[in-house]
Amino acid sequence: MQLTLNFADTLEEIGKAILSFNSLADVLDVLLVAFVIYSAIKLIRETRAIQLAKGFVLLVFIYAVVYLLHMQVSTYMFSMIFSNILLVLVIIFSPEIRHALESVGRSSVSNFNFFGFKNSEDLRKQEEQIKMINAVTKACADMSDKKIGALMVFEKESILGEIIQTGTTVDAEVSAELIGNIFYPKAPLHDGAAVIRKSRVAAAGCILPLTQNNNVSSELGTRHRAAIGMSEQTDALVVVVSEETGGISVAQKGTLRRNLSSGDLRELLMQNFVKSENEEDSKLKKLLKGRQKHEDE
Repeated sequence: MQLTLNFADTLEEIGKAILSFNSLADVLDVLLVAFVIYSAIKLIRETRAIQLAKGFVLLVFIYAVVYLLHMQVSTYMFSMIFSNILLVLVIIFSPEIRHALESVGRSSVSNFNFFGFKNSEDLRKQEEQIKMINAVTKACADMSDKKIGALMVFEKESILGEIIQTGTTVDAEVSAELIGNIFYPKAPLHDGAAVIRKSRVAAAGCILPLTQNNNVSSELGTRHRAAIGMSEQTDALVVVVSEETGGISVAQKGTLRRNLSSGDLRELLMQNFVKSENEEDSKLKKLLKGRQKHEDE
């Protein structure tokens, strides 16, 4: 009975809101709610949270069936859960909520480049990123040939401070030699992960969370499972070199791409960390080509 009343009250409030829709504030209100819902769906659709969301929807459906069939014990049990639904949702989706808040906190107007122009600072950072990518690619190719295991985490939007604290601070410029020394089999830090932040090796010997996905192939070792787990919980890109086969793999968004060549690795890193400076030129060339073709006709 209480559920029916709450549902009726909700419908009544929605009806009142629709009937009173007559101002700019209401339009902004609807747009804000739509944006929040869209952002929430976008945030969870490529993570394990989407499975939790599906499970929650199924739970609501079962609750409705149980209530309609007047199953008293089951109804009481579900009502205890749904009476504190907000707290339950916060607990279930706490990693995603934290990630969303971190994203909002990192956002600022200064990060937007409305006119697409690159200043000297942007160009300097891009040069550093390209240098870093070349060094990582060379190091991975060398370690792949020698079958030396390696695990490197590239920080993107998600701040990896907690992961960095589990290792040893390095704070050095990325070079093929440095990466080779870190993952040399007899080096004290070779078993952990190296975290690369802003084109520098921030720390090495870091401990990563292992994936809880039971569908991961049993032939994958701890490095690969740690790479997948890290990519599931953050937006970081994780590079793995297998100690057994020398194969190069990349984990991103919970997906592992295996047996990449050094060229594939470089291209993938460039796509993720270097803004394509030829995109606008390409669009302009297409536009000019179209105009020229029109004029010729």
